[in-house]
Amino acid sequence: MSENNKKVLGILPHSIAGRLIVKSMLDGFEQNGFSFDIYDELKQDNFLEFIQNKDYDYITGYDFSPLKLKVDNNLNLPCVCYFADEIESRTSGVLDDWKKYLPYLSENGNYTFYWDRALAEKSEVKNLYYMPQFVNTKVYKPLNLEKEYDIMFAGRLDTEHRLNFFIELMQNFPNLKFAWFAIEKHYQDALSRTNEEGQELLKKAYKGFIDNEPDMAIAINKTKFVFTMNAQGLSSLNHRTVQAVACKTLVVSDFREELNIYKGDLPFYINMGDLIEKINYYMQNEKAYEYTVNKCYEIASKYLSAEYCVKCMLNVMGN
Repeated sequence: MSENNKKVLGILPHSIAGRLIVKSMLDGFEQNGFSFDIYDELKQDNFLEFIQNKDYDYITGYDFSPLKLKVDNNLNLPCVCYFADEIESRTSGVLDDWKKYLPYLSENGNYTFYWDRALAEKSEVKNLYYMPQFVNTKVYKPLNLEKEYDIMFAGRLDTEHRLNFFIELMQNFPNLKFAWFAIEKHYQDALSRTNEEGQELLKKAYKGFIDNEPDMAIAINKTKFVFTMNAQGLSSLNHRTVQAVACKTLVVSDFREELNIYKGDLPFYINMGDLIEKINYYMQNEKAYEYTVNKCYEIASKYLSAEYCVKCMLNVMGN
């Protein structure tokens, strides 16, 4: 095929985070000369009818989603799986069926990209490669918007540690404006698990749910700080980290080995007191804030863009 005729089939999964990751990945394929079709598992239900009389160079998607469709429908098509969940767990998109689909990852023509370096080094899956989280830097970019929020957290407060940590942080900064983005289900769940004071703080912070990249980029651009609590993996940074860094918003992360990607310039915290100290420091030192976001942005825009990372993926696949 000529370069302009290359085409990939992208699978949008049920996972909200996975949908955003797949969209960035498909943008990366497009930036490397591919066109793409999208099959949406949330909105479509006749996969074989959808692909009838269509030819693709790859089927790709999040976790096991594309591989499951390939196996279940006996497709003779190279498969590219990007995992930002642990492969050997129920979080990987197929619940307890991961044991069924795991052996297929090692078959010829299937390629696996894993977001966690430590897990990638331990994995026995063939054709598995480490690939950190990346974003389409033509979407996630500085927009020079006026700041509306001081501190943002986006995601589940699904453990007592995460819930209590966020509430305690808000209690320590009563004069700052917090923004918490999560689906309604997770918002209601968090409300049910805290006391009256915690409920009032959560209600004040909750800003609804964002399920698309342009709106997430706008929200991040309107925020001064994003703090993260990485939930999975051994060494990895989550998608929110690179989203924020690409928008020149300061991220304060819990400690992860992959902070070395940012050559020591992305700040981290080890406990609540440390996080409070970091936020106060950058609030009071505009020069330090600008230096940090600029240094981290330089790295993300060069090495964590969808165009660059998908090019690296294509290179290891022989394209």
